[in-house]
Amino acid sequence: MMPSGSDKFKDECGVVAIYAHPEAEKLAYLGLHALQHRGQESAGIVTSDGTCLQVHRGMGLVADIFTEEALAKIRGTLAIGHTRYSTTGDSALLNAQPIMARCHKGNIALAHNGNLVNAHEIRTRLENQGSIFQTTSDTEVIVHLIAQSREHTLPDAIADALRRIEGAFSLVMITPDRIMAARDARGFRPLVMGRVPAETVEAHDTVVFASETCAFDLLGAVYEREVKPGELVVVGREGVHSRFYAPAQPQSSCIFEHVYFSRPDSIVFGQQVEVSREALGRQLAREAPAVADIVVPVPDSGVSAAMGYAHESGIPFRFGLIRNHYVGRTFIEPEQHGRDFGVKLKLNPVRSVLAGKRVVLIDDSIVRGTTSRKIVRMVRSAGASEVHMRISCPPTISPCFYGVDTPSKRQLIAANKSIEEIRDYIGADSLAYLSLEGMKKACGDGVTAQYCTACYTGQYPTSGVDIEEIQPATTQP
Repeated sequence: MMPSGSDKFKDECGVVAIYAHPEAEKLAYLGLHALQHRGQESAGIVTSDGTCLQVHRGMGLVADIFTEEALAKIRGTLAIGHTRYSTTGDSALLNAQPIMARCHKGNIALAHNGNLVNAHEIRTRLENQGSIFQTTSDTEVIVHLIAQSREHTLPDAIADALRRIEGAFSLVMITPDRIMAARDARGFRPLVMGRVPAETVEAHDTVVFASETCAFDLLGAVYEREVKPGELVVVGREGVHSRFYAPAQPQSSCIFEHVYFSRPDSIVFGQQVEVSREALGRQLAREAPAVADIVVPVPDSGVSAAMGYAHESGIPFRFGLIRNHYVGRTFIEPEQHGRDFGVKLKLNPVRSVLAGKRVVLIDDSIVRGTTSRKIVRMVRSAGASEVHMRISCPPTISPCFYGVDTPSKRQLIAANKSIEEIRDYIGADSLAYLSLEGMKKACGDGVTAQYCTACYTGQYPTSGVDIEEIQPATTQP
């Protein structure tokens, strides 16, 4: 069974690409380690030795999939990697990425972070025309579109395919002699470019791409820039070349990257994530003050916002909940219902900190409300006299269709209950959310980026999204 603590938006995917390094497979492996938080279901690496592509994929965590023996079998000077949490397609090895294809335009593999809102329509049309799909992932439609393009060169065929898909995609691609990277024209998901400086004058710098800059820190890469929305970057023997495959669209970067998904040590959409999260907490303290003795985060995602709240309010910050970081994806639970084993396995209260205290409990979101209810109950059972819940984003009222695994609208508690009803359900003495404008201000909306806030407003930036007809792509019960 799934842990009860899984009542969160699920991380989407992480991608990495390496061009021109004698141990490209090892750099890709390390990059995926840094991006492990973006997906824990499967991972894969495709490499090239300059003539052919080699692949190794598996289910589970990066460290378990890529042994020294496995990496030795895919040595190369170019590599792309992917770590996955399924948003479209089953959680199975057949859907593990990167996806490889052989066609008359050459051999290619690609890895995708995002979700295509018109994938089903394209797939149905291609199948009716005779295409045979090997996976249930939306990513495979991109491969088929590339193969069927009438353009003569592979970069032109890729650009042609990207113009036909709609939704969120940050892609890295590999051929025997090139690495390519692309973002959708609205820039939903992050993708950055950097370089590992060459160790000798004669050698060339290694060009790298990744979902987040935290991967660069591990690889010793220098951050250069974001891959721009609508841009296709091609890296080969001739150097780095950029083209825009589609006209610019209004930027709609996912604001939840700053609220929850990205690592706090990353720069995402032009702003340090830690800066955004502390600013969210400070703004929350201004908008929703509480008379309390301590500020306690729900670890780990609520820590930075709680620090900001404590700093702004002057209320002491304390770790009143301790997280067990060694809990796997599943566990065996005793057949005693109502004991909250799932949450207790992940979190444990510090009674000496909580007993007799009026507590401000900070978390990044409430999805279904089931976990928040158990955490509030846990804090009270540890002796807290009052529990005031504060959430560092607005109420989540709509599902995401752009690469985030979210429940349907009927399962989102804020879409079906008032704030007072939610407060009563979770058992808190008070409950307050950050305002939409407060969240956008804290994350630099209009300054460093322009954001998609559809999960808080129900206003989707792309056409073809109908909440009543399209359910969010989720594979979890």
